[in-house]
Formats: sequence, structure tokens, C-alpha cells
Amino acid sequence: MNFAVYRLSKYVAVLTLLLTSSVSAAEDGFSGWLESLRTEAKVAGISDYTVDGAVSRIEFLPDVIALDRSQPEFISPFLDYYQKRVDKQKVQKGRQMLMEHEAMLNQIEARYGVPKFTLVSFWGLETQYGRSLGKLDILSSLATLAYDGRRTDFFRGQLLDAMRMIDIGHVNADDLTGSWAGAFGNMQFMPTTFMLYAVDGDGDNLIDVVDSLPDAFASAANYLSQIGWQANEPAMLEVKLPDSFDWKTAQLSVRKPVEEWSKLGVRALHVDVGAPGFGSKTGLTKDARTEKTKSYPVKTKKPVMQKVSASVQQVSDNTSVSTVSLDALGLKVKGPAAILLPQGYRGPAFMVFDNFDVIMDWNRSVNYALSVAQLAEQLRHDSRIVGGQFAEGGALSFQEMMDLQSILNARGFNAGEPDGLPGSMTQEAVRKYQLANQLPADGYASRSLYQRLYSEQPQ
Repeated sequence: MNFAVYRLSKYVAVLTLLLTSSVSAAEDGFSGWLESLRTEAKVAGISDYTVDGAVSRIEFLPDVIALDRSQPEFISPFLDYYQKRVDKQKVQKGRQMLMEHEAMLNQIEARYGVPKFTLVSFWGLETQYGRSLGKLDILSSLATLAYDGRRTDFFRGQLLDAMRMIDIGHVNADDLTGSWAGAFGNMQFMPTTFMLYAVDGDGDNLIDVVDSLPDAFASAANYLSQIGWQANEPAMLEVKLPDSFDWKTAQLSVRKPVEEWSKLGVRALHVDVGAPGFGSKTGLTKDARTEKTKSYPVKTKKPVMQKVSASVQQVSDNTSVSTVSLDALGLKVKGPAAILLPQGYRGPAFMVFDNFDVIMDWNRSVNYALSVAQLAEQLRHDSRIVGGQFAEGGALSFQEMMDLQSILNARGFNAGEPDGLPGSMTQEAVRKYQLANQLPADGYASRSLYQRLYSEQPQ
């Protein structure tokens, strides 16, 4: 058995044992926790009838805790995550839905300034275009997550807003079902998001994001618009980075004007006809079309000592990918841009803009946000991700990520309290370790990095 398989099987067994043994103890304290919730909800002004009915139906769901510890948005390599969720069937179905609901979507786009392609992309990623809304009791899921302690305040607030939804009459408690994380409806709104942004899209004086597509799409568009969506601007663009690129600058918090990235040698990669936010109907300015002559062959031979994920999209030998200067694109964006390397310096590279931040507000996963943005592009026109042929594959398990965080902390690279998720503190700790060891400082918590750190531990 190889190192990775042995470690994974070991920790899955340990995690299962720990979860099983803690369920009984958790349930013992859960009933007392519910009583405190009952008191808080009534003090917050929710009716006794609603509170008592909601609390009486809530159950502790241990499987929800396990799901929270293994979210693919955060632990899967980007290309694996993306290719499992944005495939030919998803694109074909999305285009069919665009035609089927064209009039409604056009009206909503005109009113809120959010492209119909983006709205349908969210719909496809969230619920398979309405086919998978989730069947778990939302009140029980939220209560379990609030009691668990990882994000107590957040989920407790969501639970109280779910009760307010019932109290106001937006939904019956029996019908409030959805995902393990507490989201519901066609677009998988969290209760607080519903309370703040849901609107009546079909004019029947009701807000139903489960059975009314006009309500669901209008609510999603209103939400995105209210939190800052910029009409007629792109969310992201795949780019090619120069050999001299400073890897540590590839992070959401490092923003530069597009012109500055251009001066550093960043170029657009695989620009397609009709891309959003560009200077003409073809997606390229006249100057860019005449300049679009520089190209490079897509490498298909694996370099020595580089591990390539088996799921990475392969490109045929006779295919070449064009690059074009960012200056010549005629990009129309108000704010500065960031460069992201979701699968490390060997993976694909993206330039992201203000609208990408809006998608991240919906879901804090970079993998998710890039997938939404790219699916929207594929629904709009023929587009695909072409970089990352040599990306390192292999995901770390939740426990392995906690190990990595603990080892970094022990070595003096502050990754924060180990939580099994590669957040910004973990990424910064990884960058500092990479810089100290003269490695490309991309901040990516890869399997090779984990193995290196683990092998450096005292035996």
C-alpha cells in the first residue's frame, strides 16, 4: 500500500470512529442546547407557536457533521472539481433551459443587469437545473451545524431566520427541505439571504423560490445586483503567465490594474468570440484581432518528475492555443484584477475581476466561483479551460489538511487553528514555507507539499 492510500485509509477509519463515539455525547447535550434556542427565538420576537413547532421537529443529524468536514469545494483539486460539474451534458442542458425560459430571463437581465448566462450557471451548479433541491430538513441541518461549534454564530443566525421565514408565512415548516448546509430552493438560498434579497418575480404577491422560477431567478439577480454585480463586465479570464512571474502575487488579496499585469507579461489565453466585457462583438478589438498571431503549441508530453492528474483535460497534438495582449483586448472593468492559481503554479491561471468577488460572496470557494464563471462562458459561447496540462493531482483529506496545518504551526508558519480547510491563513503559511525553502510560492497545499512536510517530521 502506498503512502497516500495508507494515510487516507488510516484517517478515514479514525475519523469514522471519532464521529461515531461522539454522536451519543453530542445528542445528550443537544436537547439542552435546543431549550436555550427556544428561549432566544422567543425573545427575538418569533411567535411561541412557530418556535415550539420548529424546536419539536428538530433532530440531531450526525451525517451533516461528516459532510461539513469533507466539502469538495474546498478540498478537491480544481480541475477535478470543475470537470465533474461542468461537462458536455451540463452545458447542453443549460442551453436548453436558456431557450425554454428566454423571455423571462431576458426581462430579469434587463431589470437587474445580471446576465442570464450567469443566472442559469448558478442554477446548474446549485441544483442541476432544479432536479436536485435537497431532501434534508433545513431546521435540523442548521441546528446540527450551529450546535457543532465550527461556525456556531453563523448557523444559529441562519436557524433563527429560517424560523422567521416560517413565522411570516413564506414557507411551511414541513416543506422547508434542502441541502445539508441549510440552503433551499432552485438557487439554494440560505435563510438569511432569502430574508434580505428574495423578491416576488411573478407578481402573485408571494415569494416562492422552490416552485416559482421567476421568483427564484429574480431573487438571485436581485441578490447579485445588490452586493455589487457590475453589468457588462467579465468575472474572470484565463491567462498565460510569463516565466518570470512572481508566484506569491497570485492571490485574491493582491490587486493590480489590468495595465500593470500586462506590463508584467500576463497575456490572455484562448480568447473566444463573444466573450463578455470586451470591446467588440467578436470579443476582440480590431488591434487585438490583427495581433492574434502569437501562439504556442499545447504540450502533450509529460515532463520528467511531474505528476499529472489523470482527470486533467487533454488537448490533441495538432491543437495550438493563441495568446493576446491584455492591452489590446479592450477590457472594460472598473476595478483592479487579481491572479489566481487554483491548482498551484503548474495548473491553469486566471485573472479575476470585481464580479468574481460577487460570486465568491455567494460561495466562498474559489473552485466553485471559477466553475460558475466558466460554465456561464460555455453557455454563452464555445469556451473551455486550456491550461493546466501538468497540474499536480491528488486531494488531501480533511485530516491530512489538519495535519499539514499543525505541522506548519509547529514549524513557525502560522496557519491558524487547524480546521481541515485551506483558507487564507493556511495559504499564507504555505507561501512562507515555500519561500523559506526556495520553492515556487504559489500558496497551494498540494499533496507533494504535504508529503515533504510529513517526511521532515522527527521520527
